[in-house]
Amino acid sequence: MPELPEVEAARVLLQGLLRRRRIEAVDTVPDPIVYAGVTPARLVRALRGRRVVRVGRKGKHLWLELDRRPWPVFHFGMTGGFRVYERKEDRPRFWKLEMRISTGKRLAFADARRFGRIRLQQHPEAEPPIAALGFDALLGVPPAGELARVLARRQAPIKAVLLDQGVFAGVGNWVADEILFQARISPHRPAASLRPAEVRALRAKLVAVVARAVAVGADSDRFPRGWLFHRRWGRDKTAVTAREERIRHETIGGRTAAWVPSRQH
Repeated sequence: MPELPEVEAARVLLQGLLRRRRIEAVDTVPDPIVYAGVTPARLVRALRGRRVVRVGRKGKHLWLELDRRPWPVFHFGMTGGFRVYERKEDRPRFWKLEMRISTGKRLAFADARRFGRIRLQQHPEAEPPIAALGFDALLGVPPAGELARVLARRQAPIKAVLLDQGVFAGVGNWVADEILFQARISPHRPAASLRPAEVRALRAKLVAVVARAVAVGADSDRFPRGWLFHRRWGRDKTAVTAREERIRHETIGGRTAAWVPSRQH
């Protein structure tokens, strides 16, 4: 599932491709699930002929700022994302929206499982769902003292709180597991139980993990070899860390958590 690093990598790609470029043609595939509150025809009218000023992002949401409102807003869901190509024949499977820009390049938003969403909004950051997000896990992490006050009001397991987009915008399952693994905190701990030193560790690892993943363009082959990421998948009962520590898989807050009981307390 795309998380903040993957969406930020898409933002960087689209910013380089689209900034100051005009959208010359738009094509769509009707999909009443992926298109949320907007018809494909209305989206075409809003995009065609417009120039892209910049590409914005908060959490897992991405939008194109055009020279005239409204603007298109994208949420990738579990399998959504953008593909860039030159020939119409190279459209990806499950594409929903295609734009051709003034350079001749084409880009399509594709989503195999249809959990992604395409919206059209006047002011994306002031409208739901983006307006309901918490701080951005790359650009807006609060100081440790403020974060401690936020967590002190929550009795849910810290893993569940990390996944709450109303608090930690952009943190998904693998990022949450990696942060807790590196901070040595059990995913079962109530968020309010974290001591000041643990909150500082949590914050430091949040900043470090997200920044490193973004710096390498979300290319997981370039993540440090000691990260839990490389060994957390599949609910393998024999899985161990790079240090031969046993990895446990459990469901916490409705999501699979991979963690290391001998390390995380």
